[in-house]
Amino acid sequence: MATDPLLRQGPDSTDLVLRVGPAGLTWNVLASAGPALFAPLALGALTLIVAFAMALAGARASTVFVVVGVIVGLEYLIGWLAVASSRARDILRVEFAPVGVPASLRLVRAVGPDDWLPVKTLREVRLTHKVVEPYQGDYKPAVSTLALELVLRGVEERLELPFDGDPQRLAAALKALLGPAGVVVVLRTERSTRDRPQRNSGWTSGGSASVGSGGG
Repeated sequence: MATDPLLRQGPDSTDLVLRVGPAGLTWNVLASAGPALFAPLALGALTLIVAFAMALAGARASTVFVVVGVIVGLEYLIGWLAVASSRARDILRVEFAPVGVPASLRLVRAVGPDDWLPVKTLREVRLTHKVVEPYQGDYKPAVSTLALELVLRGVEERLELPFDGDPQRLAAALKALLGPAGVVVVLRTERSTRDRPQRNSGWTSGGSASVGSGGG
């Protein structure tokens, strides 16, 4: 019985959905293609230095373009592999089976599902609800995140995700689902206030003083 939006009950399992999206090696590789574009952008200065050095050495423009194209292609390929590797272990959801009183669980990652484990392998679920509230006069809304820690036998999985739901409702639903198996569910809330930006920080010219005093 799933009583929280993050807990979705299917015909064979109850899933704790943490990230939405299909799983599998092919999907992970394809999903990493877009973010990999930032690799050539981040290394653009280095590429320009190489091109400038070749131009100063008297290389022909066509040669410079070919070399730069090869460098950008390698940067993109390396970035693609790096992004895909870093995303591979991301947990998309946790499946508990069978429905009702689960006896097994498995982690479904971006590259696909892990092996099924006895539910007693999961010793504890720690939920930390973090709320960063605006300071007085701040127009930005509060930011809420949920840190989830799965304490498995011999390993601990941790992830943090945006969260706009009710943490107590989620904790209660997990306790109802996992309590019969002896899994401990702990909820903690941390609240803080967003730092107020320092006025005129980093400004040393006389112009900043005039801006701050204008209209007084």
